[in-house]
Amino acid sequence: MSARTRALAVCTALVLALLVIAVFAPLPYSLAYPGMTANVLGDDKGKPVITITGAETRKTSGQLRMTSIVATGPEADVHLPDLVKGWFRTDEAVMPREAVYPVGENTEEIAEHNAQQMRKSQDTATSAALGQLGRSTKDIEVKLSLADVGGPSAGLMFALGIVDKLDGDGAGHDLTGGRTIAGTGTITAGGKVGAVGGVPLKTQAARRDGATVFLVPRKECADARAELPKGMRLIPVSTLDGAVDALKALRTGDKVPSC
Repeated sequence: MSARTRALAVCTALVLALLVIAVFAPLPYSLAYPGMTANVLGDDKGKPVITITGAETRKTSGQLRMTSIVATGPEADVHLPDLVKGWFRTDEAVMPREAVYPVGENTEEIAEHNAQQMRKSQDTATSAALGQLGRSTKDIEVKLSLADVGGPSAGLMFALGIVDKLDGDGAGHDLTGGRTIAGTGTITAGGKVGAVGGVPLKTQAARRDGATVFLVPRKECADARAELPKGMRLIPVSTLDGAVDALKALRTGDKVPSC
């Protein structure tokens, strides 16, 4: 065997070794999928998602569904073949692990962080909804109960649910207009809607569970359009007031914002 042949054989072996390492080495990514949705106007595991005391509430029709994603855990190994498969599937997404799990090194720490974020989201959703209606937080108590869900991305839908239960569209009608409406977005106490992750997967979860309208943070319109399920209408929102106005317009047939 000549020196050139030996060198070529060594280089080939090294390249093959690197390829094997690349295929089997764990990578800092998570795989995400469409998660559960829940109607915030209804019950979850036998308990009302929204319970209001200190004010008269109204019966509602239609649904306001919060949406979620599920992802491989922080301790799960994700390899190159998993990523390649995820890039070519519409019902699966490859996301940097730090984007999915920005805090915590294990399942327990992350669960506690997400629970804290959910509690904060519930508080700000209550403040935003009562502020939108001009109601006092001192006289009205709102309790939100949604098991097995963490994070802040249900804030917008919680706030809309509170508004619908207390006031509807303000003229005796439901905000939903009898439709199944889904959405996502964080909310501040002042009613500003913030961006979230995994929007394309959430639109798929929403369509799977019967929604025909999806409220999306305005800055994420492009992401939502990328893999939008057939039969789903997108409505961009940036504030709670804007979301309420859009739903009123949808019910009456007036002009509604679109992505």
